[in-house]
Amino acid sequence: MSLKGIRIGFAVSGSFCTFSKAFAQAEKLAEAGAELTPVMSFNAASLDTRFGRAADNIGRIEKICGRPAIKTLEAAEPIGPRRMFDIFVIAPCTATTMGKLAHAIYDTPVTLGAKSHLRSERPVLIALSTNDALSASAANIGALLRLRHYYFVPFYMDDPRSKPFSLTADMELLPEAVQAALEGVQLSPMIVQRQKTE
Repeated sequence: MSLKGIRIGFAVSGSFCTFSKAFAQAEKLAEAGAELTPVMSFNAASLDTRFGRAADNIGRIEKICGRPAIKTLEAAEPIGPRRMFDIFVIAPCTATTMGKLAHAIYDTPVTLGAKSHLRSERPVLIALSTNDALSASAANIGALLRLRHYYFVPFYMDDPRSKPFSLTADMELLPEAVQAALEGVQLSPMIVQRQKTE
């Protein structure tokens, strides 16, 4: 797969347990020739968690992308007017971020970046990760599925017994989903089956 010259806004919201998988796919996109610019939500850029320090996460994604991260509303606003990206990827995308996008709330660099990007009718690709996808967040996922220019990385139930409402994107399918979204196609099947490996 070649993504040479494709400009990707690689946005990260605060599903911290998924960062390592998302960052690994950012590396694959870069290796395929894509030009990545990181965009980070306020929480992703500021919170230290058991999954890592904020400064380390920023440093890692900036190293992968080779560019400084967009971390403010002021820096995110020009994304659309300047047509900075061919596709805007949100990986991982939390329930909160999906809820805000579904209800037109643009108060983080990630959500404002997506809104700004969409003004040019270019694709937004969501790699969801949330424990309530099949309960409280189901309506927001459904709302985004109905909107033009939104695409999803195929997802699966990551722990049906312990977390019966949880879904997570199959991050290994992210590069393929990027290519499909650039062609205006939702990668299918959208719901995949995976054995729990964690």
